[in-house]
Amino acid sequence: MSIKINIDKADNIDKVLRRFKKMCEKEGLIKEIKKKQYYEKPCQKKRREYLKRKRRHQKLLNLMKQGIQKKKKRF
Repeated sequence: MSIKINIDKADNIDKVLRRFKKMCEKEGLIKEIKKKQYYEKPCQKKRREYLKRKRRHQKLLNLMKQGIQKKKKRF
């Protein structure tokens, strides 16, 4: 996971930094650094992932209910 940026002599340092930041975001480095900044107990990690799955499932159910309700109203 190495990031390389080609720099020309005419390039402005601000543009180069902006490109570097975008590449880091695209690779997911910033999220990974923030996530590993503090130690997280395994039980806390499992709970966080469980709640994330639960929210995703609930959102999917709500979308399905809205889709069914919209179809019923059309008829």
